[in-house]
This record gives sequence, structure tokens and C-alpha cells, in this order.
Amino acid sequence: MKFGFVLPYGDARTAADLAQAAEGAGWDGFFVWEPVWGNDAWVGLAAAAMVTHRIRLGTMLTPLSRMRPWKLASETATLDNLSGGRVILSVGLGAIDSGFEAFNEVTDRKTRAELLDEGLEILTGLWRGQPFKFNGKHYQIKESNFFPPPSPTQKPRIPIWVVGAWPRSKSMQRALRYDGLLPQVFTEDGKPRQATLDDLRQIGTYIIANRPVTDPYDIIVEGTTDGDDPDKATNTVRPWMNAGATWWIEAMWEANEKPNGLNLVRKRLLQGPPRL
Repeated sequence: MKFGFVLPYGDARTAADLAQAAEGAGWDGFFVWEPVWGNDAWVGLAAAAMVTHRIRLGTMLTPLSRMRPWKLASETATLDNLSGGRVILSVGLGAIDSGFEAFNEVTDRKTRAELLDEGLEILTGLWRGQPFKFNGKHYQIKESNFFPPPSPTQKPRIPIWVVGAWPRSKSMQRALRYDGLLPQVFTEDGKPRQATLDDLRQIGTYIIANRPVTDPYDIIVEGTTDGDDPDKATNTVRPWMNAGATWWIEAMWEANEKPNGLNLVRKRLLQGPPRL
């Protein structure tokens, strides 16, 4: 199992400082939130790339349905080259209560799913190089072959982690076409709930039975661990590893509601990941 830390909020300088600290503390990945309006995720990650050497860098997560896929392709390819091939891109529909309505973004779930599918096709197509063209329901791109940027350093592509709504087949099949799953569990009446260990085991069985290729595939879970008690932290994450998770993301989302939240984030980050 690998361990990542997500910065719940903070400007580019904060991202750079804490990414450097995270690398020194032994974390495997450093992630930032990509808001509708707020501190720019890719500027923050570029700053982090300049002061780190090993740690993976990414978003948690990028709501691709509201973005121009070609702009995201440029940002991710540029950062992958800058960092020497350390980018991970996490994508999903995004939470509409994070500013979608205020800025007149698309909120219809079906339309956002369509935009996500087309956006992923465009993103990966542009990474492969030019000339490239695309004709979809929402996006049309004429064949282009001008000022092509360098392709990403990572081959065959930058790893893409995709939110998969369990047990919804269409959403899960989308996630299985890429490189990792961020599981989101829904009840029979359509309400989201926290994934359980049993959910994760069922998801793992589904992946084995339905994924078209057999190369390594990540399953990502997030939560919090007690940095003051290493044994307790280990006992928190070990069952998830045994159930099939390959990444644990330390996610202190509630810290942005506390006056000293950033200090709490820094303290936990410096304590390092759980030890297995």
C-alpha cells in the first residue's frame, strides 16, 4: 500500500512547502483540491514540483465535466514533464455544491457524465500527440497540428484515477478503462454512503472479472489516521490493504473549518504515513 496526503486548502506557496515536507516525512503522494473558484491546483502543483524529487503529485479531484479538456491536457502534460513523470490525475463528476450553480456550470448528472467520457477521450488523445481530431456530442475538434507540446513523460500515459459509483455498471466500466478507482458507494435508494471493507472486497472481485486488461490497477480509499498513535494508525489502514486497497489518502477535509486547521494539517503530515 502507498500513502498520499491531500491538502484541504492553501495557496501555491503552502502547497510547495507542505509537499516538500510530505516528501521528507515519507509520504508517497501529495494531492490538492481543484475548486471551481479558489487557489489554482496546477499552479500549486507546479510549485510543489519545483521543490520535490520523488513524491507523486496530483489532484483530489478534478471535475473534468466543467473544464476544457485541451486546457487540462496542456496543464497535465506540462507538469508531468516539469516533475520528471510524477503526475497522477484523479477525475470525477465533481460535487455540485462546491460552486457549480453559482458559476452556471452544468449540474445535470447525465450531461456531466457525457462530458466526462468525451473529456477523457480528448485528454488521452492529445497526450498521444498530434494530429488529433474529435467529433462527439459535446465537443468537436478539427484536426490540429500546430505548436504541439511535448507528450507526457510517463508512458503509456499519465495515470488516471476515476470515481466509480458502486454498484452502477456504467460508472464502474468507465473507471475500469483507466488506471485506478476511487470508489463511491450508493444505496438502493440512490444515496451515497461511506464504503465498507465488504464493499471493497466485492469491488475487487468485480474488477478481476470485468477489467479488460490485467496490468496493475489501483484502488484508492481515503480517511484519517491518528498520527499520535502509530499502532492505531497501522490498525486503521491494514484492513483496507487486506481488502484490496493500494493507496490510502490521508484526507483532513474538516480542517478548513477550524481556526488552526492548517497547523493541524502540518502536524499530521510531519508525523508521516502509517507503517505497515
